[in-house]
Amino acid sequence: MKRRSLKLLYNIGFVLLVLVFGCTSKTRDLEKESKVSKLRYYKKIEPGEPKLIEFDVAVYGGTPAGVAAAVQAARMGKKVVLLSSNRYVGGLTSGGLTASDLGNKESIGGLALEFYTRIGRSTGFSPSEAESLYLNMLEEAGVTVLFDRFLKVVEMEDNRIVSITIETNESIEADVFIDTTYEGDLFAAANVSYRVGRESSSAYGESLGGQWQKISWQNTYQFCRLPISPYVDPDNPESGLLPEISPEPPGNEGDGDFRVQAYNFRHYLTTEEGRIPFPKPAGYDPGRYALLERFLNFDAPIEWVFDYTVQPMTDGPVQLRKGDSNNAGSFSTDYVGGSNHWPDGTYELSSFVEMPPPRRGMPMPLSELYRLREQAFQDHVNYQQGLMYFLANDTGVPATLREKVNQWGLDPNEFQDTGFWPHQLYIREGRRMVSDYVMTQANCESQTSVNDGVGLASYPMDSHFCQRVVVEEGGREVVRNEGGFGHPCPKPYPVSYRSIVPKKQECINLLVPVCLSASHVAYGSIRMEPVFMILGQSAGTAAAFAIDEGVNLQDLPYNKLKDRLLKDGQKL
Repeated sequence: MKRRSLKLLYNIGFVLLVLVFGCTSKTRDLEKESKVSKLRYYKKIEPGEPKLIEFDVAVYGGTPAGVAAAVQAARMGKKVVLLSSNRYVGGLTSGGLTASDLGNKESIGGLALEFYTRIGRSTGFSPSEAESLYLNMLEEAGVTVLFDRFLKVVEMEDNRIVSITIETNESIEADVFIDTTYEGDLFAAANVSYRVGRESSSAYGESLGGQWQKISWQNTYQFCRLPISPYVDPDNPESGLLPEISPEPPGNEGDGDFRVQAYNFRHYLTTEEGRIPFPKPAGYDPGRYALLERFLNFDAPIEWVFDYTVQPMTDGPVQLRKGDSNNAGSFSTDYVGGSNHWPDGTYELSSFVEMPPPRRGMPMPLSELYRLREQAFQDHVNYQQGLMYFLANDTGVPATLREKVNQWGLDPNEFQDTGFWPHQLYIREGRRMVSDYVMTQANCESQTSVNDGVGLASYPMDSHFCQRVVVEEGGREVVRNEGGFGHPCPKPYPVSYRSIVPKKQECINLLVPVCLSASHVAYGSIRMEPVFMILGQSAGTAAAFAIDEGVNLQDLPYNKLKDRLLKDGQKL
């Protein structure tokens, strides 16, 4: 009887053990599946009990500018919190863009130079290396980092931010706030003036301004200037437009509009054994790429270089290189037209010569805007994953091109918790603040300068396409891209301190080093990750000094700020 009982207990124990391990294994599988499915911009988090947290400086946005601002303020003895809306820090630099857009290397100093020195190279490092270094720098400086924090409410009093409340129900009180998001959500919620889209060329006298400028990129990524029909049945408007061509009428040369330059993912590629084949996204529709298929088969002499090109009768159609791989082609990884609603949730089909007044406030609740962006984020995922899957597998793609694409795949060592796909969408431009000083093309070309510089920019003025439309050329209706330009700056130029602080009558304790006050043209030069780190450090310095001096940010003595920036290696 005793032996039977022991045997029964043994059998029960064994079964329980199997069940436990089986459940554990299944749990691990589910966790793995769950991790892979976490490729998203936004997921609402259930709020907890109300909690008040006090800091000297609160930095909202886990971008390179956010890291630099937080580290600098902490190094200057301030109690600092960095809030990241996702589970990462480093924005694009840890999200795939590791072929750094440096411009003139001699213009980079301070924390940006420290970052590149510590990582061992200025370009070609891996996203995971970048994130690890950012986390180390934050930990060394003693910065509190809070992940998965989305802004909910900004409380203002006498043009000062008193506190911000996060969707988790945490309220953050601070003396100074720094908005380092790519979109500018914090400053917009604080009722600071901004613009979305493109100013007309006459607004600031910019030759690159507005639509259909003629000094740059006239023949680059324009379907090799071939007479490619935009219609389902070639030359038959009644058959309707092919997908990914806008039905909107193109504006006139120099007109301003509310279109936003295209976004993409900087996916990370390899040819090594073990590479991840390009995934087939849910709801994949090969018909979405009918225009690309027509282009790929239109004219045999086209040379496909799988990289950047400006030579006649050459095109990408995509960039294929080890590591960070960008857009490169007439129909490529840039999702043209997919970004118009991203900055503040609105998009008005309108062209203008006279600029409308700047916007203020939020056109919709933040939670609604986040949900809209999540939809746009997933649409970008589906577009770009579908594009790569199409190029690798569709029989409508010439066999030699398919063979080339299939030599590549996603790097299995990067982005392992998001299905090997970057967690950060390349938000090339969001809102742009309008403050007492607006950086313009004249600054970039050193035709005018400022005496309150807080960092140097030097990258060419650069914009990706804003629209893909039907135009008439040579008596035929053809498809063309519009909005792209790349025009050099003759030398590094200073970015004004006034361009990173709001107007005094709007907010006195806020800095905006990412969505700074600049025209679309000038922003195209400034919007590079090294410059964001530079301006982030300067913002962190200004925040610490304003607290020490007990003054509004607009009243901070520039010479004091300048001396500290130079001491810390910043180049002005």
